Amino acid sequence: MTGPGWGQTLAPLAGALGALFLLAVLRKPLGRFLRLCTRTGAGLCALAVFAPVGNLLGAGLGVNLFNALVLGVLGAPGFGLLLMLKWVLR
Repeated sequence: MTGPGWGQTLAPLAGALGALFLLAVLRKPLGRFLRLCTRTGAGLCALAVFAPVGNLLGAGLGVNLFNALVLGVLGAPGFGLLLMLKWVLR
């Protein structure tokens, strides 16, 4: 017998089925995580666009991951919250 044995054939098949099962179980959490990552990236882009204008107006926010996460989770109200927090902590 020169071909692969049953053990060599079933192991990759079991691994592939296990990976498919894991993806099916984690579908919703992975979708939420990807949505949060997308929104955080958009928040980071908004901060990068606002940074030069905000510095001229005296309301500049740092372009960092924490601020981007706040914007990603809360959206426009988060932007106002960050501006008020900067004003209060000044």
